[in-house]
Amino acid sequence: MTNKYLESVKIFALKSKRVWLVLKRPSRNEYETIAKVSAIGIVILGFIGFVISSFMKIFVS
Repeated sequence: MTNKYLESVKIFALKSKRVWLVLKRPSRNEYETIAKVSAIGIVILGFIGFVISSFMKIFVS
């Protein structure tokens, strides 16, 4: 059982190392684009939650 655990940890470490070597730091433009898209997504989800909450308060009460 310990051998299987060590083998799975070794495989995970090798895959993680492979991904780490491929990664690159995003440019400022890429970072700003990701931040804008994430902010827009958060605002949209918040608005949808607000609308659902409002409808629930109006029609359930």
